Amino acid sequence: MALFTYETKKDTRSGFGAGMEYLSQHNPKVVALCADLIGSLKLEGFIKNSPERFFQTGIAEANMIGISAGLTLGGFIPYATTFANFGTGRVYDQIRQSVAYSGKNVKICCSHAGLTLGEDGATHQILEDIGLMKMLPGMVVINPCDYNQTKAATIAIADYEGPVYLRFGRPVVPVFTPEDQKFEIGKALHLVEGTDVTILATGHLVWEAIQAAEALLEKGIKAEVINIHTIKPLDVQAILASVKKTGCVVTAEEHQYNGGLGDSVAQYLAMNHPTPMEFVGVNDSFGESGKPAELMEKYGLNAEAIVAKAMKVMARK
Repeated sequence: MALFTYETKKDTRSGFGAGMEYLSQHNPKVVALCADLIGSLKLEGFIKNSPERFFQTGIAEANMIGISAGLTLGGFIPYATTFANFGTGRVYDQIRQSVAYSGKNVKICCSHAGLTLGEDGATHQILEDIGLMKMLPGMVVINPCDYNQTKAATIAIADYEGPVYLRFGRPVVPVFTPEDQKFEIGKALHLVEGTDVTILATGHLVWEAIQAAEALLEKGIKAEVINIHTIKPLDVQAILASVKKTGCVVTAEEHQYNGGLGDSVAQYLAMNHPTPMEFVGVNDSFGESGKPAELMEKYGLNAEAIVAKAMKVMARK
């Protein structure tokens, strides 16, 4: 039984590019900065429409963050764009000091996150970025699941006053969320209703969670699937309501166990409603070079892994 269907696959970074093209025509305060990765970040549409609002900083990410912070003082809304590894780990000090500490209205938008970067290997496959960014006071962290949601998130964060980290990726994935959706920061989305186990997924793992729910349903198990597109602030009301109903939870993310979505959920539940919990993520390991699908299978970031963890956690209720 197909719980969700899709007609096409697209990369989430192209959803970001579409959102930026929209902003180039509808929000004159938005400016875009890029660290020599225009094609990879899909900024061609923005540049074509508003070349005067684009700044190429070259391979100098620290300077890009500093320039972005400065642009906010003139009332602009800077979108600083690069790969996730370079836009978080490489420039963490600049983000902490120049953006987060003073609450600057900078949008740090990063592609090529996680294992699905593929053949570029462990040096580029950052799996710690969510943890790095969510630990910064006042930083919003968003990890959308498909092209449409990434486009909507890109547009929505322009209206939010404060620093934001927007994470997306390179591979093509199913497009299954509505084209005309309204993106609400911090508002989780219930995709599948269930009573036996809660699956909280983010980013590329949302589609895998839906596939897992279909497989579980064939076993007579009703899984509740929630799309946690905003990791900070976390929609704790939605999470709590679901786990009170199901009595157990699995989190699924393309990130380390440490510092990611699962970490945030576990912390909240430990303090408010202790619940049996299992994690789908990378367990204290770097990635490696390989095809994205093969890496996701090897590191247990797919529907099969979610099903296995769901069966395990239900046995602990």
